[in-house]
Parts: sequence; C-alpha cells; structure tokens
Amino acid sequence: MNTKPIDAWREKWALVTGASAGIGAALARELAAGGTNLILTARRRERLEALAAQLAAAHKISTEIVVADLRQPDAPPSIFAFTQQKKINVDLLINNAGYGGYGEFFRSDLQWQLGMVQVNCGAVVHLTHLYLPEMVERRAGGILIVASTAAFQPVPYISTYAATKAFDLLFAEGLAEEMKPYGVRVCALCPGSTESEFRQVANQTQVPASNRKQEPADKVARAGLQALAAGKSYVISGVGNYLGTHAERLVTRRTVARIAAKMFRPQKSR
Repeated sequence: MNTKPIDAWREKWALVTGASAGIGAALARELAAGGTNLILTARRRERLEALAAQLAAAHKISTEIVVADLRQPDAPPSIFAFTQQKKINVDLLINNAGYGGYGEFFRSDLQWQLGMVQVNCGAVVHLTHLYLPEMVERRAGGILIVASTAAFQPVPYISTYAATKAFDLLFAEGLAEEMKPYGVRVCALCPGSTESEFRQVANQTQVPASNRKQEPADKVARAGLQALAAGKSYVISGVGNYLGTHAERLVTRRTVARIAAKMFRPQKSR
C-alpha cells in the first residue's frame, strides 16, 4: 500500500464527524499527516482533546474540537455556527459518524433505531446542506460520506443500519454528478468489516465467519481519501469486499437476503 501522505488538502480545513475512534480517528490521522488542519467532532470530549493535541504536535497543524451528539437535530447547525464564528472555510467535509444495531427489529429499542436514522442519514443531509453552498461558491471542495458494503443489499438483523447506508451511498452518488459542474467532489466510502468499536456499540456478539477478518481502519481511511482525491463517486475498501459485493449481482436480491439472514440470525432467535 502507498504510504505517501495524502496532501490534496494541505493547509486547508477538514471537518471530521465521529472523529473520536475507528475510521473517523484514522481519517483524521491520514489528513493530519498530509498537512490538513482539522475540526474534530464527536460526543466524547476527552478523546477529541487527546487526538487533537497529538495531531497538532506531531504534524504542526491547527486543530479545533466541537463536542456534539448528532442524534440531536440541533447538532449540525451548532457545528456550522462554530466554524462560522471561527471564520473557518471547510474545504473537506467528512460525514463519518454513524452506528448500528444488531438483532430482531421488533425487539429493538425504538429510540435507538430512530437515532441511527438521524445520525446515519439526517445529520449527513443536514451538514452537507450547510457546507455545500460555500464550496459551490468557491468552485472547490470535497465531501466524503462513509457508507458500507451493507449498502448494496438488504441485511436482516441489521436491517435499519443497512438501509441507512444504502441511503448514504445513493445520496453520495447522486450529489457527485450534481456537483461536477461546480468543481466539488463527492464520494461514498464503503468499508466492510473494519477494526473499530462498531460491533460493541451495535451489541453484535455473533459475527459471521466471512466478517471476522477485519481491515485496519487506517487502510480504509486511506482508500476513501484517495478515491475522493481521484474524483471517484464511490469506493469499496478491500479487494475481497469489492469482489464479494459485486458477485451478489449474479443472484436475486431475495436470495442475497436469505443468505444474509442465515449468516446473521441470532442463535436465540425464535
């Protein structure tokens, strides 16, 4: 893998949501190594402060943090107001924040499911709508939306999560075409199983054998940033993930759903 720093946004500002762990933190590290200034946002202040201080010292960049819970509808305008107050032009928006939930939908907590839709979809739309006009005006900018390989098919027992990521993928691909005349790039990053806190947060104790091998978060982050810099509208991280995702086109969607159901069905399901 090419380890040369990604410097497409050197001395510019990037806003990374969900930056306190996993792919979000890895994206921040990749950008910092390339000289990008960072606004990091997530719910956990201590983690944000530690990461911001570490990256500022190691790479001589400017960093800012915004503590926000994107489950709350007023979080995106609060983040936008912060950057406006600081007079920061956000050249790169990374909509990374997201979470999942594992198990039978009818047994799940409704607020957890609705919060998932808000974070994975609502906040993505809201932040993109806030920052995009400035990018269009400057005729430059980039938006990376973290989707998933789950975006390409229904996945029983993580049904809401897969549906939200399908939304993210199609939203990104549509915007990518809309924004071409304005010089703004939009890309969906579709990782498979990745080293992160996703399974713990989703309470996914049962993992299909095909998902047990996880990609390093830094590898996934680099794939996304490289694809965005190259002007791609989406990228699937990992050769195995790419082949597996596109192989599904050879069978019906119902067959894919049945196979996924057998893989993900909880052991105590009735």
